[in-house]
Amino acid sequence: MKKKLLSVLLTTAVLAGTLAGCGGSDAGGAAQSTETPAASDGGSEDAGSADAGSDAAAAGGDEGKVINIYSFNDELRTRITAVYPEIENTSDDGTVSTLNDGTEIHWIINPNQDGVYQDKLDEALMNQAGAAADDKVDLFAAELDYIVKYTDADADVAMPLADLGINPDSDLADQFAFTKTVASDVNGVQRASTWQACPGVLVYRRDIAKEVFGTDDPVEIGKKTADWATMKTTAEELKAKGYYAFSCYADTFRTYANNIAGPWVEAGSTTIKVDQKIIDWVNDSKEWMDAGYFDPTVTGQWNADWFTAMSSSSKVFAFLFPAWGIDTQMVPNWDGEEGAWAVTNAPLPYNWGGTYLVAATGTDNPTHVKEIIMALTGNQDNLTKVAKEYTEFTNAQTVMDAAANGTEFNSAFLGGQNPYGYFADSLSSIKMAPLSSYDQGCVELIQNAFGDYLQGQIDYDTAKANFETAIKERYPEITEIQWP
Repeated sequence: MKKKLLSVLLTTAVLAGTLAGCGGSDAGGAAQSTETPAASDGGSEDAGSADAGSDAAAAGGDEGKVINIYSFNDELRTRITAVYPEIENTSDDGTVSTLNDGTEIHWIINPNQDGVYQDKLDEALMNQAGAAADDKVDLFAAELDYIVKYTDADADVAMPLADLGINPDSDLADQFAFTKTVASDVNGVQRASTWQACPGVLVYRRDIAKEVFGTDDPVEIGKKTADWATMKTTAEELKAKGYYAFSCYADTFRTYANNIAGPWVEAGSTTIKVDQKIIDWVNDSKEWMDAGYFDPTVTGQWNADWFTAMSSSSKVFAFLFPAWGIDTQMVPNWDGEEGAWAVTNAPLPYNWGGTYLVAATGTDNPTHVKEIIMALTGNQDNLTKVAKEYTEFTNAQTVMDAAANGTEFNSAFLGGQNPYGYFADSLSSIKMAPLSSYDQGCVELIQNAFGDYLQGQIDYDTAKANFETAIKERYPEITEIQWP
C-alpha cells in the first residue's frame, strides 16, 4: 500500500449521511453493524507486502479461507447471494456465508450514517498491508458520490480490473458507458464495476391520481409531470384535494444536483463552487414550502417521518426514485394493497446513485473476487434475474432493451406495469453530473444548512454561512466557497 494512501483517504474523507447510490440504510433506517476485523501492525506501509497475496494467488497460489466484503447495508449481500452459485448457505444473522469449497464470506456491514462506513473501511484499507490474511479487505462497496475517492490511482486501494483478469472492453462490453467512465481513474483504468445504472422516475399513488385527476394511466399522469412548471400546476390541484405533491424538499434535490454543470471541486483545487442549479433548488423549494406542496411534518430523508410518508396513511402523491429506491425503500414501507403505485416521467431527467464493487489492493482472494464481480456485474443472465426479482435497472444495455419490451418484467408492486420504458427514456436524456471526491459531503451539508432555512429556523444568509463553516470543518483543506 502506498504511503500516499493515508493522505488521499484523509484529505478526501467524507461522511456518508446521504444515500447516493442505493440504500444509505435498510428500510426504516436500520443497518446491520459489525465490528471491523482487527488488523495487525496498522503502521506498516509496505506496498510490496500488500500486493504479495494477490500476486501469488493470481499466479496460481492458494486463495485465502476468508473473504471480507465491506458494505453499507444488506443489499449487496442479497444481490451476490442471488447470483453467485458458490454460496452454499448463510448464517441466520447474515454475517457469514459459506462457499462450496469451504471458504467463508464475512459480511462487514456498517451504516453510511455519520460516516461510520467510510471511517471503518478507510481504517481497514490503511491497515491492509500489515493485516493478517483472514483480516484483509477483499471486496468493498462504494457509492457513486464517493467512488472517485477509492478509484484514485495514487490512493492505490482499488485493483485495476485487468489485474484480476477482467477485460473491461470485452468482459464488460454490454455495460453503459457512463458507468465505466466513473469507475475509472484519471488514466482511464477501470477499477470498479457496478450492476446498476440508476435513471430516475416519478413514482406515484394510483388511488390519489384517480381521485384528483380521474385517471392513474402513466401516460396521462406523465403529461402532468412533464416539467417543473407543469408540476407546479399539478401540485396546486393536489393541494386543493388535500394532498401533497412530494413529501419534502429533499425529495426533489437530486433532479437539480445531478444536473449541475461542473464539479463541486475541480481536480487540484481547494475551492468549492456552488452551482446555480443548487440555488434554483433552494429558491424553488422555498416557494413550494410556502405554497403547501410538501408535507410539513417531513423534514428530510432517511427518517421515520419520511418512511411513514410512503405508507397508506400518507397524503403524499409521489416520490422521485431510481429503481433501487422502489425496491429498497418503497416496497418495505408500503403497508397497503399491492399494485397501488405506478411510475412515469420525472419533471427533469436525473440519475441517482449506483453501488460499485471494488477489489481491494492486497486481497488474498483475487480469483473469488473476480468471480463475484463478474457474476453480479458482467453476466447477462444474472443481470436479467436481478432485474426481474428486484425491479432493478441493471447495467447491461441488451438486457434493459429487452426488459423495456418484455411482459415478464412487469411489476406486481406497480400494478402490473412494466417500468423499464420509463427508466430507459430517463437514461437517454441524462447528462451525467461531473464528479469529485467532495460530492457526498457537499450534497449532505448543503441540504442540512438550507433545510434549516426552508423550515424557517434561520435566514438565507445564515444558511450560506452555516454551509461554509460546516464544509470547512469537514474539509480543512478547502479555502474558498464560490456562490453563483
